[in-house]
Amino acid sequence: MSPTLTETAHAGLRRMGSTGSTCGTSSSLVKVCDDHKGGINWVSLSPDGCHLLTASEDCTARLWRTSDNQCCKVLHGHGSYITFCHLENEAAFTCSADQTVRKWEVSTGECLMVYTGHTSIVNRILVSKGHIFSGSYDRTARSWNVVTGQSLQEFRGHRNCVLTLAHFSSYDVLEALDVEEKEGKEFLVTGSTDCTIKIWEVSSGCCYQTLRGHVGAILCVVLDSANGELYSGSTDCTVRRWNMVTGDQLTVFRHHQGSIICLEIVGRHLYSGSVDRTVKSWLTDTGDCVRTYKMHKHSVSTLKYHAGILFTGSGDACARAFNTKSGTLQRVFHGHSFIINCIQIHANFLYTASHDGTLRVWDIKDLCQQNKPPGQKERSLKSKTSHKGSLSHIFNNKVGCSLEASGQSDPAELV
Repeated sequence: MSPTLTETAHAGLRRMGSTGSTCGTSSSLVKVCDDHKGGINWVSLSPDGCHLLTASEDCTARLWRTSDNQCCKVLHGHGSYITFCHLENEAAFTCSADQTVRKWEVSTGECLMVYTGHTSIVNRILVSKGHIFSGSYDRTARSWNVVTGQSLQEFRGHRNCVLTLAHFSSYDVLEALDVEEKEGKEFLVTGSTDCTIKIWEVSSGCCYQTLRGHVGAILCVVLDSANGELYSGSTDCTVRRWNMVTGDQLTVFRHHQGSIICLEIVGRHLYSGSVDRTVKSWLTDTGDCVRTYKMHKHSVSTLKYHAGILFTGSGDACARAFNTKSGTLQRVFHGHSFIINCIQIHANFLYTASHDGTLRVWDIKDLCQQNKPPGQKERSLKSKTSHKGSLSHIFNNKVGCSLEASGQSDPAELV
């Protein structure tokens, strides 16, 4: 598939809703960061919460201090737009339509490494355990040594573009993988527009499993490693649940009427955002749809669960906050003029990155306080299928969305 067609299938999703918005500015708006000269495709938060990294169509990435929301470094070097970014405490990583991946020093903004080898747009990167993984429109994924830049593996086998990546270790799954060595092995998961998901052994580059069942491009993948399960969202309007060890398809979630753009798993609940303008909440063990959030006026492009609140970004240029205990739509964040591509949350602030070129900062302290049970702390509940998992409480629905199954609801803060 040519890059143009692929961008229609996936990267072009970030441009949906680009007809503009007449929404006013929300009172909870703290700052508009408008330094970029092109749309922002992604925003990443450092593990220590000190910095944000934005990736833009203007061929630059920018580092921002979360303490004062000021741009502290501009990362120049890519020869085309930046598709994705990942931020560690001391290093930043970007990938681009210029077919390269770059590593940058956070303290100086200096480019430390250029990883080359791809022959088309690099769409995604993932950094884990000393490796940097990348997925490209050239139908391959690759891995490098983060420190030395040495090319380690090329994962070749997909018949079309690689759009999404995930990583897990054999130690992460409860059921032991069939390997001879006593030490754990690392695995890479790739989702492609060829309608398949592949699981690769990182060290050898061999394909361990190919998961077949979707009849559309794979746009998103999320792992429940503690239960040895994987969830995938596709342009075929379904979410599918797989056994990561055997490759068996366990459940098909069928109620969406459009492509699945984003997924997030919280305890035993799975959230899926779709082109059909809804987010659905599912019980992971049964596949039952227990709630549908219907307040969006365009595709749901991104979502994040935090402190009992489901935050969503949409092609209608607005972000929304839903109380997952009551189902109430608590706030609409107006101000962007194009689709919101990514959201991050840190220290009672919501960060929304849009194709309008701005990063907006919103105060959500009151929302978080409203949803936090007074004088009580979170506690974990054991999952029936996992010693590592957690099970969220079930609540009844009220307003702001529809309840799909009687007596079932979403997780809120565990109390």
